[in-house]
Amino acid sequence: MKDIKDNRVIIIAEAGVNHNASMEMARKMVVEAARAGADYVKFQTAVPELVISSIAPKAEYQKETTGEGESQLDMCRAIHLPLSAYPELAALCREEGIGFMSTPFDLVSIDSLDSLDMDFWKIPSGEITNLPYLRKIARKGGKVILSTGMSTIVEVSEAVDILTAGGIDRKDIFLLHCTTQYPTPYSDVNLRAMESLARLGVGGVGYSDHTLGIEVPVAAVALGARIIEKHFTLDKTLPGPDHKASLEPDELAAMVKSIRHIEMALGSAEKRVTDSERPNIEIARKSIVAARPISEGEIFTEENITVKRPGNGISPMEWDSVIGKMAKKDFPYDSLIEL
Repeated sequence: MKDIKDNRVIIIAEAGVNHNASMEMARKMVVEAARAGADYVKFQTAVPELVISSIAPKAEYQKETTGEGESQLDMCRAIHLPLSAYPELAALCREEGIGFMSTPFDLVSIDSLDSLDMDFWKIPSGEITNLPYLRKIARKGGKVILSTGMSTIVEVSEAVDILTAGGIDRKDIFLLHCTTQYPTPYSDVNLRAMESLARLGVGGVGYSDHTLGIEVPVAAVALGARIIEKHFTLDKTLPGPDHKASLEPDELAAMVKSIRHIEMALGSAEKRVTDSERPNIEIARKSIVAARPISEGEIFTEENITVKRPGNGISPMEWDSVIGKMAKKDFPYDSLIEL
């Protein structure tokens, strides 16, 4: 099990339903996510008839990406794998050395995934107001990652309370700030909302990204995100609702690399001299030197001493203590002053 409490950001490659119900594509996505360096690859598990009514309309972004000729239910029937597919995908993840996750969208899917020993239950934004669903997740126990798209802080707090009332430790709940629009306009991202989520006293906060590109999730890490989730696809031009707003494998790898660089760069709150810069102190700092030749017995004054590189002599911070002292020997021009 990967430890969310160490200093390493957890990166979830969201395969979702971008396999278009093809096991061959799903298997390839596992391999590509592992190759990109993600910690987890995450799918979406659902029995469409238990999630979507026959009268449910498509979202506008779904109409734009898949047309208006079919219902939301028919669209989801066409892109979901059967429940029997996920044990095989979980086994493949173990072989490839990447964590397996899948988001259940209904109660039957929760039970189906329960036997796959996932490190986290992932609750999608749309279920944050689904009381029976939240209670069932709570009864399963373990760690929970909750996406908070389309939610107010009050709704998020209520969902957290339901999970804790059901037996989940508050420190085992991780909240992902999210904007449920594909793609998300930069003006609607509001990364600072992670600060409000953190004040709920949960185990940690993160960010589930639906913007184009990789800049925003990298910025989220700089602001304290401990989990990053990002959709990816094998090909953005494939048919389906989520491909267009997803990363292709090379972009996913670039995001992982950037996040790893940023988490290293964040360091600690301590201001200190680093090992890499220490040799440059002598080069970049200055010392008190002779502004002109100084003879033994002369008094050091502001006219006969000055400050220049290198920094391996008397520090200019000692200027006042040098002024007025007597030279104990001759000092050529530009030589380091010694007391």
